[in-house]
Amino acid sequence: MKALVLEEKRRLSLRDFPITETVGPYDVKIQIKACGICGSDIHYFVEGAIGSFIVKAPLIMGHEAAGIVIEKGEKVANIEKGDMVCMEPGIPNAHSHEVLEGIYNIDPEVVFWATPPVHGCLRETVVHPAQFCFKLPHGMSAAEGAMMEPLAIGIEAAKKAALKPGDTALVVGSGTIGVMCALSALSGGCSTVFISDVKQEKLDFIGAYDKNIVPVNSGKTDLLEFIMKKTGGKGCNVVFEASGNPRVYPDFFRALRKGGKAVLVGMMNGTVPLDVAFLQGRGVSIETIFRYTNCFERAIALVNAGKIDIKRFISKTFTFEDSLAAYEYAAAGHADTIKVMIEL
Repeated sequence: MKALVLEEKRRLSLRDFPITETVGPYDVKIQIKACGICGSDIHYFVEGAIGSFIVKAPLIMGHEAAGIVIEKGEKVANIEKGDMVCMEPGIPNAHSHEVLEGIYNIDPEVVFWATPPVHGCLRETVVHPAQFCFKLPHGMSAAEGAMMEPLAIGIEAAKKAALKPGDTALVVGSGTIGVMCALSALSGGCSTVFISDVKQEKLDFIGAYDKNIVPVNSGKTDLLEFIMKKTGGKGCNVVFEASGNPRVYPDFFRALRKGGKAVLVGMMNGTVPLDVAFLQGRGVSIETIFRYTNCFERAIALVNAGKIDIKRFISKTFTFEDSLAAYEYAAAGHADTIKVMIEL
């Protein structure tokens, strides 16, 4: 079938690719209709690797997707042919210790789309377990469905933050994941969500979304001074680090109030400094996230209820035939772009 293939670093091709998948009794076959471009996709495209995950052979790209069910296994009961679904892209080993503990996202045997050597879903059709497919409500587009994957990360971050009604939060970084954290924090009960970055175009865009999301250009404003002024010198209840930039460490912890919680969302290579005595003295707790657990139904419900207008964050759409141009555009890092989408 035709697929977008990363042949090697910085070389993509849209070509026929020999891949055969059999529909098992608990599987569905999906005709892909939309697929977003993620930051991890860009890392593989530009650098050929993320940490220990290295592209050593041609790899089909894509893991944020939605499509139409065209075939179902005999034991699939909750999904029908013709349904529009989005898909959770990681399949854990059902017998792993992590699955039994309810933390299937960190199962070391998880098979995750477009993570070498596992092929992704930016192709004509995929076969996927029905258990990890989620029916979209009538009227929700495939592109919106593809946005459920990054939104799930924001929801997982909000879950880890254990938000309380009226909390204030700071999100460091206004990329796609930072924006999803801000939306999820607001939906999770925060009264005010500050979001910082040095790219004013992104800040202007997210600031226009809701009056309770307050953008801060940390390149022009002293972020800590601003936060303390706006919170009466107390700081925020929660800080989400979503930039993955080691240069923001350890300063952002100082924006937390005593007993506050930091949720580390952004991933990076290498190590960062931590002032352990400061964190202990302030009673700060730290949570980390890696992907998500049981968040897709929550994401769909929030969007369907009108709590999050996810369409607004699809910045530019390309056709499948223009996938190479889509990746070049996404890799350029345009300041006014949140999500680049490919429609099939």
